[in-house]
Amino acid sequence: MLRQTVLYSGDVQGVGFRASVLAASRGYGVVGYVRNLDDGRVELAAEGEAGEVQAFLGALRERMADNIRDEAATQDRAQGLWNGFHIVP
Repeated sequence: MLRQTVLYSGDVQGVGFRASVLAASRGYGVVGYVRNLDDGRVELAAEGEAGEVQAFLGALRERMADNIRDEAATQDRAQGLWNGFHIVP
């Protein structure tokens, strides 16, 4: 189990990005959260089996390609703090 945290920049706030992330998460075995940051970026943390996390992030990247200008990702072991996927303030 791994945790992937991604910071997205571009046209990612005010365009339904978080709702799209939440909708996309339902098709994959991932848990975690997505939230807007004060600096205009969006932070996403997804936990699950490596293949599921990577497939989820790839699908999201494809779905939101017109909005994402850049992304910075870090990887760690899953923390097991989430049950489900959530939009957080």
